[in-house]
Amino acid sequence: MVWTLPPAESGNLKDYQAARRGFDWGLFHAEFDWSRGGPYNVAAEAVDRHACNGLSDKVALLSVRPDGAVRSLTFEELRESSSRLASGLMRLDISKGDRVLVYMERCPELMISLLGTVKMGAIAGPLFSALGPEAVRDRARDSGAKAIITTPGLLRRLDPVRDELEEVEHLIIVGEAGGGSLSFDLLLASGDPDFRSVDMVPEDPYVIHYTSGSTGKPKGILLGHKAMLQQLMACRYVVDLQAEDVYWCSADPGWVTGTSVGIFGPWYLGATIVSYEGRFDARAWYSLIQRLRVSVWFTAPTALRMLMREGDGLVKEYDLRSLRHVCSAGEPLNPEVVRWGLQTLGQRIHDNWWQTETGAPCISNYRCMALRPGSMGRPVPGVEAAIVDEAGRELPPGREGFLALRPGWPSMMVGIWNGPTRYQEYFQIPGWYRSGDLAYRDEDGYFWFRSRADDVIKTSGERLGPFEVESALIEHPAVQESAVIGKPDPLRGEIVKAFVVLLPGHEPSEELKEDIVQFVRTRLAYYAYPREVEFLDSLPKTRSGKIMRRVLKARERGESPGDLSTLED
Repeated sequence: MVWTLPPAESGNLKDYQAARRGFDWGLFHAEFDWSRGGPYNVAAEAVDRHACNGLSDKVALLSVRPDGAVRSLTFEELRESSSRLASGLMRLDISKGDRVLVYMERCPELMISLLGTVKMGAIAGPLFSALGPEAVRDRARDSGAKAIITTPGLLRRLDPVRDELEEVEHLIIVGEAGGGSLSFDLLLASGDPDFRSVDMVPEDPYVIHYTSGSTGKPKGILLGHKAMLQQLMACRYVVDLQAEDVYWCSADPGWVTGTSVGIFGPWYLGATIVSYEGRFDARAWYSLIQRLRVSVWFTAPTALRMLMREGDGLVKEYDLRSLRHVCSAGEPLNPEVVRWGLQTLGQRIHDNWWQTETGAPCISNYRCMALRPGSMGRPVPGVEAAIVDEAGRELPPGREGFLALRPGWPSMMVGIWNGPTRYQEYFQIPGWYRSGDLAYRDEDGYFWFRSRADDVIKTSGERLGPFEVESALIEHPAVQESAVIGKPDPLRGEIVKAFVVLLPGHEPSEELKEDIVQFVRTRLAYYAYPREVEFLDSLPKTRSGKIMRRVLKARERGESPGDLSTLED
């Protein structure tokens, strides 16, 4: 029997089934100024609309430094500074459609840079600050970026590749500029505070997000201005944001979560967002929620698992009663973490499924709906999802197949930069967008993730996804984290191999390996338990928290791991 949690107290979405039956994306048009003659531009709708319509003095951003110092900016301050930057960029001969890379920590200038770039019609390329020089060079070359906005420290990191940034005409520095670079502050000071956002069309891209490559270089996913419709809807119905909320999305803006539901979506609704420059630290995170009275929190499953392993005693040191809604995305959320959230935080944790290519949540759990831990939830209103075979035929409940969406939802990518062939690969199943994930749907319409198609383990004639094995592993009292791959085997085709990070206080041993194997063996099918266990100090993960199983798989097989530019340092 599936463990089910009852609906939470009422949220923005009152009746899921009714919303789907009567749904029309046109219902959201009136919420945007472009429906009343304003410019069609996501930056204008996120900030200028509020600054000009009664919310000018409301705090839009609470930016927290690693030392805890907080800098706040109002919607009016963001409107004026981003307008000045937009005007300054145009005077540098940066034009509509040009690419501007933003390479810095999560400081206010990052937000201003994204907004200003988008306001003047260029395409913003947020890069997370852990990228090395070669990774930045590759993205600059691929996108043909005309400018990079960065900081003195990160500019010095680019010294080994400065001569290879041939197409980059301007290096704009937040801080002391020199050596042919331009001052961000001087650019702002010379700009027009009343610059009017450039009027775009729905298909025009406003952002380019580079995804991790498996073998080749990362691909630049383009999202269009029309994505604002789905981003607003998702932040209202999925993230359950209200204008009075203090909202913290822990995702870096280098990832789609950090922009779509981390910056633009919540600002469409006039919410105050929190940005934290520091790295993960359980005490710092709990303190931030307590001090700023965060009411809605969006984070990654990996972060939640790390908090869970810090112990319940630590949570009790902080007052987290301001929290009323918690969301997660980026990796499947283990049922064990949902149980912890309910017991320790007093909150249901609402998992969501989406991808860089989908631009916004597409399958989600909602406050008004019963929650089935381990499930991705059900499709958001306005999105049609199904499980299909390779010919595009829909499969019945309980049958595993390809997770697919009907093309046409507003936040769907509008292209891949320099990659029309790669773009078409997503639509090879007639009538469907193929996500690359394997899943199944139950009788009640809940979707359940199995694995990435290329992560499937084929052992003893059976197909197995790593997620269910990893979920069983982390329930073992000695296991902090786990990752599972298929290892080639002459007898079984592949065997299940588990990589395990132990909790403090536990030491690797052959006896512990056997105990872990038997623990999983009693919980899963006869073929699903790990036949090999290897202890590691840490797992390879991206900074957004995704486990990079392909790195483990490549190491095991003696192959190249492909692009490692997003690997957490």
